[in-house]
Order: sequence, then C-alpha cells, then structure tokens
Amino acid sequence: MCGRFASFRSAQDVADDLAVAELAEDARALAPSWNVAPTDGVRIVVERPARLPDGGHGEITRSMRLARWGLVPSWAKDPGVGARMINARSETLLDKPAFARPLAARRCLVPAEGYYEWRRLPPPAGAAAGGKGAAKVPKQPYWIHPAEGGVAFAGLYEFWRDPARAADDPDRWLVSTTIITTAAAPHLAHVHDRMPVALPAAAWDAWLDPAVGAEEAARIATGPVHDLALTPVTTRVNAVRNDGPSLLEPDPAPIDAGVPATA
Repeated sequence: MCGRFASFRSAQDVADDLAVAELAEDARALAPSWNVAPTDGVRIVVERPARLPDGGHGEITRSMRLARWGLVPSWAKDPGVGARMINARSETLLDKPAFARPLAARRCLVPAEGYYEWRRLPPPAGAAAGGKGAAKVPKQPYWIHPAEGGVAFAGLYEFWRDPARAADDPDRWLVSTTIITTAAAPHLAHVHDRMPVALPAAAWDAWLDPAVGAEEAARIATGPVHDLALTPVTTRVNAVRNDGPSLLEPDPAPIDAGVPATA
C-alpha cells in the first residue's frame, strides 16, 4: 500500500497544472516534503459549491485545500482511527461504509511527485527462518514516479466534527483524506502488489465532478493509471524524521541489485 509519498512542488505550480480556481492559504503555506507520512497535512483538490454569505450555495468551484492524511469517518468517536485508513482499496469502495459515502459525494485529487514502496527480499543465505533470533528480512526502498512532472492520486475526503469543541470554534471541523489503491502495474508488481491510483489528466474532471455517481466513480478508480518509473533509493527514507531532495537520489549500492532501475 502507499504509506509514504513526496509533495514538494509549489502550491501555485500544482494549482496551475490541475486548473485550480481557488487556493486556500493553509494549502499554499504547506511546506514541501520529500517524506510525507500518515497523519501529516497534505494538499487535496476538490470541487464543491461556493458558500454564500446568506448560507446558500453558489457555483461549483475547483479548489485546493489542506487535509490530514488518514480518513476519519464522520461517525468516528475520535480522529485516531484515521491512522489506519490512509488507503482505500478500489475493489471494495462501494462495500465499505467508511468509503462508500465519500465516494458518492466527496472525491478529491491528492497531488504528489511520486511515492515510495519497499520490496521485501529473501533473507540472507543461512539465516534462521522465523521465530526468536531470526534474521531481519531486508527491504529495498524504491522511489516510484513519473518520468517528469507530478501525479494526481485518486482520493476521498471527509469532514469530522470534534464534539469537544464549541459550535463557533473554527477548529471544530477536521478535514481528512485517503488515497485509493489498486493492483500494481505489471512492471511494479515485483516491488509490491498494490499501488496508488494515479489518475491520468483525462480522468480528473469526471472524478471531481459532483454529478458523477458512486458507481461511475468506482469504475474511474479501476481504469488506466498514470505510467510510472521506479528508482532504488537508500534506507534513509525509512525514518520519517529524514526529509529533503537527497531522499530521491538513486541508491549507489542497492541490495536489490538484480532489478534494473528506471529513472
């Protein structure tokens, strides 16, 4: 599953690429990250009716907002559940109550430059298998990304109201998001059997359109995805405290040396 990604381009550049009309200040101010982790703040692109001063709704506007990565359903008792809901499987979107509702009404794009995945490798020759004292199974991290530019992951978002906060507290609402995953493309399956749904530009309008129903949206989420390349990187990315462009540099001595990298 997608448990770490990178988002480091400027908010304005991303907004221009995704034809965003309204850019929230907190989304604009979000610092770049080469190691986005669950529960971090992330940018999402949505289409919603503008809220009018009289409480009514105006025309639908494409906007970029800030959300926390890890979906918190509206009915959740506390936001901690979000850490376990960073991904939603495309095959069961219509069956899971936590995802079926936002699939019908609250779909988003999660802009990124790529994501990381770890390939589990065979244990060293002669190492003990399983049990106490067994050798730690080595993993090779990979940076999986488009040849140039960024991607837009298919996502869902939700609003959760904190019952402990007053009705007039501007922080009473938490906006959270999840990234949809699908079976890995053939050239990526040896690394991991799942990958995020990176929608091609031709699918963005329909995915965001509130008039598109849940069943059609589910079909979009299982359609063709953006073509991605992979590059082995060092284990520095394993620690969330590490950040910066150096995380994307190819591993000079990958332990998965038998698999060619594509940059």
